[in-house]
Amino acid sequence: MRYASWMQDGRAAFGVARADNTLVELPCDLAHDQAYWLTPAGFDAALLIASRAKSTIQLRDVQLLPPLAKPGKILCVGVNYPDRNAEYKDGAAAPLYPSLFVRFPGSLVGHGQPLIRPLVSEQFDYEGEIVIVIGTAGRRIPQTKAASHIAGLTLMNEGSVRDWLRHGKFNVTQGKNFDRSGSVGPWITTLDEAGALDSLEITTHVNGEERQRGNTGTLAFPFARIVEYVSTFATLEPGDMIATGTPTGAGARFDPPKWLKAGDVVTVSSPTRGTLSNVVADDVV
Repeated sequence: MRYASWMQDGRAAFGVARADNTLVELPCDLAHDQAYWLTPAGFDAALLIASRAKSTIQLRDVQLLPPLAKPGKILCVGVNYPDRNAEYKDGAAAPLYPSLFVRFPGSLVGHGQPLIRPLVSEQFDYEGEIVIVIGTAGRRIPQTKAASHIAGLTLMNEGSVRDWLRHGKFNVTQGKNFDRSGSVGPWITTLDEAGALDSLEITTHVNGEERQRGNTGTLAFPFARIVEYVSTFATLEPGDMIATGTPTGAGARFDPPKWLKAGDVVTVSSPTRGTLSNVVADDVV
């Protein structure tokens, strides 16, 4: 099953995106109720409603939004695919623990919405990622039980402003949180349809050119380890999102760098998880 949020005729809604490209709206206050549908009870209720629905909406008639309007946490894991640590050329050994930072909801748009390149930098970059979405709350979750806390997966283009990542000595927050600089979606694919977590493919294309390709079977910190580590210090709640890292091939790693510019189209894809596509637009004064 797939959960999506959308805008139609000025009204936001949430529901099930069916395989026939129709949408079934679920009774939901986007600001408060979305997390319920990610729980096991909510999943069962959504399946029943979607199977009995007589009134549907055509996917082509709506504007998709980020799948969750108010995620409680958006955590991101850095340097998690093979060779990513070597890209930094600092001689450091492979990390013992995941590198983490946060994104704010306002930094992300939905599928088909423009990514905004900020006025203050030309170093606007892409990072395709698979995102864990939590469905069952937990603290100190062992790796053996991590999958039972995951509701599903979605995709993210973790748009980054590279020079702003280096403004602070120990953080990258400012370079990761320009308004509308990244995207997430197109929907949340529930775990029963998402595929084996240790063999998921992901690719990123810019204007049709493949730039990134990775497989989660190679992660330094697999999904279960990430859930275990994060839940050691923070209680995970339904609706929390964890971006799991990007493969090699971001624009900053080319010589010369391939920065995004207005009109570029960035597409992040993963079989069964869908395709997240956005055009780049310049910010306005």
